[in-house]
Amino acid sequence: MIAVKKISKTFKLYRKPSERLKEILLRRCYHKEFHAVNAVSFEVQEGETLGIVGENGAGKSTILKLLTGILIPDSGSIHISGKITGLLELGTGFNSEFSGIDNIIHNATYLGLSRREIDKKLDTIIGFTELGEFIHEPLKTYSSGMVMRLAFSVAIHAEPRAFVVDEALSVGDAYFQQKCMKKIKAFKDNGGSIVFVSHDMNAVKVLCDKAILLDHGTAVEYGEPEAIINRYNFFIAQRSRGEEISYRDDLASSGYGNHKVMIDEVAVLDENNNASEILMSGHPVNIRVCFTGHVAMENLTLGIVIRDRFGQDIYGTNSFYLKTPISIKSGQTRYVTYAFKEFNLGAGKYSITAAIHTGPSHIDECVHWMDGCAVFEVVAGDGYFFTGLVRLTPDLNVQGGD
Repeated sequence: MIAVKKISKTFKLYRKPSERLKEILLRRCYHKEFHAVNAVSFEVQEGETLGIVGENGAGKSTILKLLTGILIPDSGSIHISGKITGLLELGTGFNSEFSGIDNIIHNATYLGLSRREIDKKLDTIIGFTELGEFIHEPLKTYSSGMVMRLAFSVAIHAEPRAFVVDEALSVGDAYFQQKCMKKIKAFKDNGGSIVFVSHDMNAVKVLCDKAILLDHGTAVEYGEPEAIINRYNFFIAQRSRGEEISYRDDLASSGYGNHKVMIDEVAVLDENNNASEILMSGHPVNIRVCFTGHVAMENLTLGIVIRDRFGQDIYGTNSFYLKTPISIKSGQTRYVTYAFKEFNLGAGKYSITAAIHTGPSHIDECVHWMDGCAVFEVVAGDGYFFTGLVRLTPDLNVQGGD
């Protein structure tokens, strides 16, 4: 378990190194303060994963360093039931001149393992990295992905009760990332507590039980991962356009934007052009968005995102990438239909997010964004059986034999 109560961390920023000495000798202030973390509190129970999201500079990595003891909080308290390890900036605690094996021994020692424990685990740690003969080479000859393999293997095999993961995991290849995720899931299933920091919003939705949104070192919202990420998208839109981006409480579904144009309805239509919440995989489907202009606008973009039951983005596109600019007059109502000749999603429950903005993304000018404005379920079609989220249509060829 991890219990964090009102931790704060402030750094002194100097324009040049000599001002540190001048401050000491002249007893005058030559620095300005940067409040990286400000009175942040949260708990992570056993077997639970907490995601931390926020823009660059929000304080995410600083919190991980405070949790692992690399930094000491100026105020507040941190209680961790047992050992904590993790994957922070790539290469932290490693020596580039040492071999992979030497770095395993030294890093494991820093993490509190005795030499007998290290010797007992060494083959397992090396085997997990799959570095082969490179394990005997100096770390300076490693790629970033190889360093990540080494760092993750040491950290996860040090028998921690809590584990922190920063963006370093993203540098690995797809195969090893999946291997790490499987190991993290097993760690969680055995009662381990995890704090996960990432800009990959899908990973946060899938891996985390709860999430916290940071803004300039302050925790502004805590809750379910999908709700937190939706709020994060709102923050990004607001950051680019200021106070004209706002929530409208009177909307049927949560929405935000400057509301110059507003989405009225998102309808999912089956192959007979009837509104339906049950669709057949592989059959034709139309997604129709109805919107009304409150002022005249040109060169609008209308986009959709389909999310699965975990909130993971399965598919998204918009009219900008489809090279179809949209205009609207004040008081005018228009319809945009995304027509799919074959709706090749796997069986399951899905939702649709719709957005109107300018340019390729809502960062340019967010006009109206609505999450979960339509829901539907896909059932198996009349074709062949398959598993997964995507219905592909391969040709099967069998060759050879007598």
